Amino acid sequence: MSDSEDMTEFASIVERIERGEVPIKNIERELICPICKELFTHPLILPCQHSVCHKCVRELLMLNHEDSFDASSECSLPGSPRSRVPSPSMERLDRLVRSGGSRATVRRSFGGRGSISSPGWRRGSVTPRVTTIPCPGCQHDIDLGERGISMLFRNFTLENIVERYRQAARAAVAIMCNICKPPQQQEATKSCMDCKASYCNECFKLHHPWGTPKAQHEYVGPTTNFRPKVLMCPEHEMEKVNMYCEVCRRPVCHLCKLGGSHANHKVTSMSSAYKILKEKLAKSIHYLISKEDQVRTQITDLDLLINQTEENGQLAERQANEHFERLFETLQERKSEMLRSIEQSRNRRLDQLKAQVEEYQGMLENSGLVGYAQEVLKETDQSCFVQTAKQLHIRIQKATESLRTFHPASDPCFDEFVLNTSREETLLKEMCFGGVPDPPLIDLSSSRVYNEASICWRLSDDHLPTDHHVLEYRRLGGASQSPSQEDGEDSGVWRATDRVYGPSTVVCDLEPDSLYSFRVRSCRNTMFSPHSPEVTFHTPPAPAFGFLFSDKCGFSTERLVLNKRRDTVESVASMAFLLAAERVQTGSYIGLDYIIGDMGISQGRHYWAFKVEPYSYMVKVGVASDSKLLEWFHNPRDTSSPRYDHDSGHDSGSEEACYELSQPFILLTVGMGKLFIPKTSSSSSASTVTASSGDPGNRVLPMPQRLGVCLDYDECRVYFYDADTMRCLYERQVDCSGTMYPAFGLMGSGKVQLEEFITAKRLTF
Repeated sequence: MSDSEDMTEFASIVERIERGEVPIKNIERELICPICKELFTHPLILPCQHSVCHKCVRELLMLNHEDSFDASSECSLPGSPRSRVPSPSMERLDRLVRSGGSRATVRRSFGGRGSISSPGWRRGSVTPRVTTIPCPGCQHDIDLGERGISMLFRNFTLENIVERYRQAARAAVAIMCNICKPPQQQEATKSCMDCKASYCNECFKLHHPWGTPKAQHEYVGPTTNFRPKVLMCPEHEMEKVNMYCEVCRRPVCHLCKLGGSHANHKVTSMSSAYKILKEKLAKSIHYLISKEDQVRTQITDLDLLINQTEENGQLAERQANEHFERLFETLQERKSEMLRSIEQSRNRRLDQLKAQVEEYQGMLENSGLVGYAQEVLKETDQSCFVQTAKQLHIRIQKATESLRTFHPASDPCFDEFVLNTSREETLLKEMCFGGVPDPPLIDLSSSRVYNEASICWRLSDDHLPTDHHVLEYRRLGGASQSPSQEDGEDSGVWRATDRVYGPSTVVCDLEPDSLYSFRVRSCRNTMFSPHSPEVTFHTPPAPAFGFLFSDKCGFSTERLVLNKRRDTVESVASMAFLLAAERVQTGSYIGLDYIIGDMGISQGRHYWAFKVEPYSYMVKVGVASDSKLLEWFHNPRDTSSPRYDHDSGHDSGSEEACYELSQPFILLTVGMGKLFIPKTSSSSSASTVTASSGDPGNRVLPMPQRLGVCLDYDECRVYFYDADTMRCLYERQVDCSGTMYPAFGLMGSGKVQLEEFITAKRLTF
């Protein structure tokens, strides 16, 4: 199709709309503001090409309903001398500006917490210097810049369409002449776009006489919508827009291109942009019109789907009701049977106990058996007495025996009738439709919890995709608090994360040294799976300290291998190590190779965790001050015997080796699957979980899978934890006079790996 044919097609489409062949009421949904849900009033075009009412944009930028502001641009707002929309809030603002009010505060976005204060307000532009609003159409943040809403163009095309819609809606209401005075006021027949007024025939001739400049004014049919004849640049108010920026997709003037914000952007002439956009629009409209039959067919299919959905939904609802009714009937039957059994047992026991009561009442004097026996004793005839007393004596003996060994006739306890419905309740809670996904399972081996929790889970094996997952968590309480001591503001209350579209998520702002419970469930087609089994994690006593292994300070490249991420270090016996050992004829020549973290601690409380491989021969872990590290790195010593340096913390060579009070370092020995608790002197301030620090057997513990270290710099104390259970293994005082660094020492073969949470923040930069 040629250009001329395209333009002809577009013109014919416009004519169809103007002739009413395309009812304008059918496009009402396109004329509704997405914010106020009413017809557009002075719509403005946002940089994302969506339109919003001028008053709605202004309200987004208001601090509250009492403070309102406006912007007066000849191209974007109805203002003098072209036009002006009456606004009480604008008049009040003008009075405030004239009276010296020069400062206001504007809330960012939809009343966000952050506020932006504009120190300078101008008479011609009352927009704050920095304003950002979210587009209600695409939800993108729109930065209006220093000029605010004054930089936005009015959408005059949309405004005219809305006006035509209004006129079609109120066709019975005529537009009256603005010159005639009641009661002789006539109906308007023309509207002057230059004078911005409507006239009847007589008044138009009177105010636009032939031979005068006013006779050249542009006039249209009666309307109440007047717009400027020429679109002006919002940044350069005296310049007409004559170019189109293809980057920003908006009209600009030549000053914008020469030295403004569009200097480096690609622009095209307005006529070229007009032709291209009009051709594209004409082709799009032509395509839609040509597919009208297809659209109608699809609408019919959708209507059929709507009816099927309604019918199938009602059928599914009836079937579900029938299933529940059968369950209710079954429960009611079982309830009746079980209550009947309880009632029968109760009546039987009551009868037995009442009979026993009557029997014992007969043992009382002058009543029952005793009274009868007393009367028999009064018998004087020997033969008659013997005949009666024999049987009576047997009954008296039985009564006497029952007094000696009293046993109730029946047991009042109904333990055998206690009903345990926990399994059935679980089944009922897990009862779901056939399309409901199976619950996922939280992966304990991959999940890590610090002051932030990284929770991972495994999906079910039904191999059907899920839409999203929801992780829920709650705080069960602090480790040092009993349930009665909890303040309980958020304890025990489940909180849910936002929708998660993967198999893991991160939960932030967890309380330190607390127990948290986590569970997760999946959603497919708006149906949620049952919750996964709850898992409990213990948060560390301090926030996670992020660092990597340092490859600078004292790092031995001969015997230590550091990976590229610097989160794993491995000790390898090299040729140099073998040659050094070969020169020694007696004893052993084994060196302790140190490596430290690349970040130091000079205040606060910090925690980090790592893993020591079980095959490691000997690894020392802990903290050391910068002064002690300088001594270690610049004065290497032969550690042919652990007794050489009693500060090493290695007690396998000497049971008398121990830590002294307030040293500038502390190291624990880990190796061969064991953890060795250092021997402390009687004057030192240290504690351990072992029963007796003097017994060597009690000072050797199984090596945890993960070790944690907590340094309280302000309190000068170090804690060592089993990172899986957060059980404190050992703690003691340390001299924190300088900067403290995480320190590691490896001897022989060994490997230490920092946890991902510890290295994540460092690897980000």
